[in-house]
Amino acid sequence: MRTYGPWAVFGVFWGAWGAAIPAVRDQAGVTDGQLGVALLFIGLGALPAMAYTGRLVDRWGTRVAGPLIAVFGAAGPAMILGARGPVSLSAGLALLGAASGAADVAINALAAESERLTGRPVIARSHATFSASVVVGSILTGVLLAVGAPVLVPFLVVLAGSLVARAGRRGSGRTEIVSSSPRKGLIAIGLTAALAFAVENAHQSWSAVFLHDVLGAGPGGSAAAPAVFAAIASITRFAIGGLGGRHPGAVLVAGGAAAVAGTATVAAAASPALALTGLAVAAAGTAVLYPTLIGAGLAHVPGAARGRATSRVATTAYLGFLAGPVYVGFVASHGGLRGAFLAVAVLAALFTVLAAPVVKVTGDAHIPLKSPGHDRD
Repeated sequence: MRTYGPWAVFGVFWGAWGAAIPAVRDQAGVTDGQLGVALLFIGLGALPAMAYTGRLVDRWGTRVAGPLIAVFGAAGPAMILGARGPVSLSAGLALLGAASGAADVAINALAAESERLTGRPVIARSHATFSASVVVGSILTGVLLAVGAPVLVPFLVVLAGSLVARAGRRGSGRTEIVSSSPRKGLIAIGLTAALAFAVENAHQSWSAVFLHDVLGAGPGGSAAAPAVFAAIASITRFAIGGLGGRHPGAVLVAGGAAAVAGTATVAAAASPALALTGLAVAAAGTAVLYPTLIGAGLAHVPGAARGRATSRVATTAYLGFLAGPVYVGFVASHGGLRGAFLAVAVLAALFTVLAAPVVKVTGDAHIPLKSPGHDRD
């Protein structure tokens, strides 16, 4: 369970953050426009940190995951305490983004190491833990804010959890494993993963707006959309995560096809119920994409280079995470939200066409089984 604790902290934080954004905006005294600009600084902070952290992991091993998740946990309260205007909010979010990006790379490298040692679907289960924890963090924060707790409180809870996860996570030093994936192959994996992230974050960021603006759903119905997406993603990752290591090409094609079908259903939906059904199908499809890709990309990377390999894949993929919501907004401004979701379905179709050949060319990964004595995930 030591591998999954940092992922739980990571998910609870981002669930709390999503639920707390209006309260943070009000505390900082910023307009919606100023908030939109400030949110860009999360990505600006994350990208360079993600690129650098791989070298840190290669130098010190996955033991750095514990300290980095603790730093990430502390970044939340620091950002809240300092957010007293647009400039301080932007600075705090840049630091938060840097801490998040560093933790992201470290815990992905940690999951890849555990998967390599145990032969179990640790990467998929780690991402499932993240998705489930997003739901928990969102609900917890909603309850706390509803009873009048200061917005700082849920982030103090995350900080406490990060210190527990840091204490329980020992990690390993540098290890050497034979054979490696070429640099171009990792970039190809990352670019393909960027498509997957663009589809995933487009749904997470815009599904509630779609239900509210296009289908006239009330606050409760529209707010259910991101929760449904995260919950289905978590269930899917727990249920079929092991297939990705054995049959990555088939899993990626099936997941991409489900994402296409689900997204098209959302775009054409005439009722909130049908849209939520399509969203659930899309969530099940996208859930398997990134864990399968990163598992395939890192399966044959030497231990001493796994940090840099993780950085390369994760940083490239993160570009899609940032671009997805912007892509929807751009298309929606010209063709409406239904047209925008159809455009997301096109991205999912492009992923479906490219994913299996990319995995095949870069080395169709199979995770070799190790002895049960290594099972310490």
